[in-house]
Amino acid sequence: MIEYLSLKKVTDMHRQETDDAVLRVVNSGWYLQGEATKRFEHDFAQYIGTQYCVGCGNGYDALWLIFRAYKELGVMSDGDEVIVPANTFIASILGISDNGLTPVLVEPRLDTLEIDDSKIEEAITDKTKAILIVHLYGRCAYTEKIGELCRKYHLKLIEDNAQAHGCTYNIQPSMFGPQRTGSLGHAAAHSFYPGKNLGALGDAGAVTTDDERLAATIRSLGNYGSSRKYVFPYQGRNSRIDEIQSAVLDVKLKYLDEENNRRKQIAELYISEINNFKVVIPGTKGISSPKQIYSLGDNVWHIFPILSEQRDELQKYLLDNGIKTMIHYPIPPHKQGAYSQWNSLSYSITEQIHRQELSLPCNQTMTDDEVSEVIRLINAF
Repeated sequence: MIEYLSLKKVTDMHRQETDDAVLRVVNSGWYLQGEATKRFEHDFAQYIGTQYCVGCGNGYDALWLIFRAYKELGVMSDGDEVIVPANTFIASILGISDNGLTPVLVEPRLDTLEIDDSKIEEAITDKTKAILIVHLYGRCAYTEKIGELCRKYHLKLIEDNAQAHGCTYNIQPSMFGPQRTGSLGHAAAHSFYPGKNLGALGDAGAVTTDDERLAATIRSLGNYGSSRKYVFPYQGRNSRIDEIQSAVLDVKLKYLDEENNRRKQIAELYISEINNFKVVIPGTKGISSPKQIYSLGDNVWHIFPILSEQRDELQKYLLDNGIKTMIHYPIPPHKQGAYSQWNSLSYSITEQIHRQELSLPCNQTMTDDEVSEVIRLINAF
């Protein structure tokens, strides 16, 4: 059986180092807001390319904290609108609505599965205060047009970077090097859920930003609303990354680029060798060589998505032949019971993606033989 993702295999890759890091924390007797967290926040901010990193409980909290901080700072108010892709994971939208803000859904492009920048401007109103881009599946969602719209309408640009750790925007090296997702906007939310490219051994998250005041406000909000013991200027919550998760993440961060490169190698094989008219690999039309794969931007392949009108039959066929896959995601946000007020709306491209998407195994623990078997079976379907 080829697993979709074996967390045990991922952990075993650096088992001795992570065991040693955990043991140091246990022996230190200091388990929250200590040196391990400071070290990881510093190292992750340096890696992403921002001045500040604030650890928190999970990726959803990172989103919530960003929007809540902007409200505390008077940048946003109840009822203000935030543009967000219609085909994202629901946490992106919850982080907006849970702050009394209004999510405004915009369709993606079918070739990239990312928000369609040609449809954003028509969604902007006098109440729009931000655009939340989601680097979905590991692909960079930022475009120059999005940046121009933010400047033109004085909007905050917020990144949901939960699925794209290590992804870059300027993939051609410059004198300053490539710019990583998580540093492209005013603030970015990160998830270190165990299955992510940079995954913890439990829930963990972070916010990166160059805004000192925003970072300080987020840190206070995640500590019950306090920046000084027993003094609470904000109504916050308890959302802090712990020392063990910080220590584990700091070990795994050193290997992130190398492991992302392995994901890219697997993706290149899939793109070059999958050949079945019943299967579409988004964004690869006209691609004739691996060197052309990144012509539409960088991708760290947190998820390798394919589209098929026979998605459910294909998934069962692969499982019957020993290949586990996943669907990201079977029900779009506007059809969920949580947002029943949207249930009658139609977003045709989003609905097509959610109806046809199937995620193939694509991770750093896979062998070449396993990749070849996935390709062989899909081509035989």
